[in-house]
Amino acid sequence: MEVCPMPSKYSPEFKQDAVKLAVDSDQPISQTARALGVNPNTLYTWVAKYHQPQTVDEEGAGDKHPYEELKRLRREIAQLKEERDILKKAAAYFAKNSR
Repeated sequence: MEVCPMPSKYSPEFKQDAVKLAVDSDQPISQTARALGVNPNTLYTWVAKYHQPQTVDEEGAGDKHPYEELKRLRREIAQLKEERDILKKAAAYFAKNSR
């Protein structure tokens, strides 16, 4: 007896848009899933599939996906801004106490 897979409830375009939103958003994937009316585990699965390593073609285009890189860079920028603000406060504190 052969089991046929259930037809997808969501179109490939919807899945791609949902993954893009989840990756680009600053909110947790579970919150994005609820906003879209999708089970969070389903969205996690889509994100995992979307970020599987691509096959490297002759030009070596198997690098990170642009959305993943963008999200990483945004996190790095936020961390650097936080570090900068801490250093500004420390510099002001030491300048005030050295007088």
